[in-house]
This record gives sequence, C-alpha cells and structure tokens, in this order.
Amino acid sequence: MASRFLLRMPANLAEALEHMQTRNSLTIASLLALAACNPFHREPVSKVSRDVNVNARWRASLVTPAALAGAVQIQGSASMQPSGNGQSTVLSVNVSNATPGGVHPWQVRRGHCGSDDGAFSASATYHPVKIGEDGRGGSGTTVASVTPDTGEFFVTVFASAANPETVVACGNLAPPSR
Repeated sequence: MASRFLLRMPANLAEALEHMQTRNSLTIASLLALAACNPFHREPVSKVSRDVNVNARWRASLVTPAALAGAVQIQGSASMQPSGNGQSTVLSVNVSNATPGGVHPWQVRRGHCGSDDGAFSASATYHPVKIGEDGRGGSGTTVASVTPDTGEFFVTVFASAANPETVVACGNLAPPSR
C-alpha cells in the first residue's frame, strides 16, 4: 500500500500543478480581457493651447476712485499685450457693476492712477465701453506700436463723453512677469 501511495502521489501532484497553471492562465486572460474592454478608459486630453503672450501681458484691476465710493462702484480688468505679429499692441478693458445702457470712454495713459503723464499713444482710437443690461461691458483697440517692456501705465474709464473729467474706474497696469 505504501508503494501505491508513493506512485499515486506524483500523479496527484502533477494534476494539482496542471489545475493551478490552468487557473492562473484563466485569471491572467480574464484580467487582460477586462483591461482591454475598460469602459472607464478615456484618451488623455492632448489639446494644449499655448498663450504666447502670457509673459508679455500687462494687467490691471479696475476700481472706482474713493471719492465716488457709495455713488458708483464699477470694477473690472484691463490688459495691454503684443499682437500676434508683435508689431502692434492690443489694449482691452472689461467692466462690471456699471449702470445698464451707459457708454464710457476709456484710455490707456502713462503714469499711474492719480498721476497722469500723458497718452500712451496719440494715434490710438478707443471705442467706448457700452454697458449691457447686466451692467457689464468691454472694448478693445489695437495701437500701431510695439508693446513696451518697462514703464508705468494705467487704464482710466470716464463717466461719459460729455463728462470726461470724471473718472469712474481706474487701474494701474502691472508689468508682465518675466
């Protein structure tokens, strides 16, 4: 009987190993099939939009001067950046919390809010900011000069064409980070 047990043992061991190998093969095949059919797999987002002007853009936050606090509370943003070809400068302004239907002239000036050193560009044509029903508006223009690397500049928004002495929003343009 002992000899029969010894002869039979290798056969059972071989069957056990074969069964284990088959089970492992099935497990691996199942995992591979599951990974291939993964419903959660998505292609990575590969569209990258590079802003070539990000390190050449001047930015400003616009606020109403303290003298008008309580009467007007316009806020907004402005920017000055090179055009696509780098030979001109794109100026833009956006405001909010303004009176719906209003029309506000604006300009980029040299200096800073409260200390005007003259026009940024004498040839610039600024289209007024037209305020929508939601109290928001924006405008922009392009100036035929290269965007400066240094200096002090600010954006000023006026009450109206009939009242250009009253500034309703102003913001100093911060130079680009290099």
